[in-house]
Amino acid sequence: MSITDILSADDIAAALQECQDPDTFEPQKFFQTSGLAKMSASQVKDVFRFIDNDQSGYLDEEELKFFLQKFESGARELTESETKSLMAAADNDGDGKIGADEFQEMVHS
Repeated sequence: MSITDILSADDIAAALQECQDPDTFEPQKFFQTSGLAKMSASQVKDVFRFIDNDQSGYLDEEELKFFLQKFESGARELTESETKSLMAAADNDGDGKIGADEFQEMVHS
């Protein structure tokens, strides 16, 4: 499966353009521009599984660092502050990782 099976390549490119500079990644803006926010809960969870490199059912900070690269291989890595901010925005139970339900809630918040 490719991410472009779910999201439009043009929408992904536009979302990545908005956050190409370090420390400009804003999750909600990215989810809106990429079209992810308009997807069903099931589709968002499909994207989550695509982002979950080790298929553990959770995203940790190491996986989040490469979040943008899951949408486009040439995209930049998230900065440490962006990674921590993304984790804080979604990790509702404070366990240091983001589950599929937490990810879906963050995308649709």
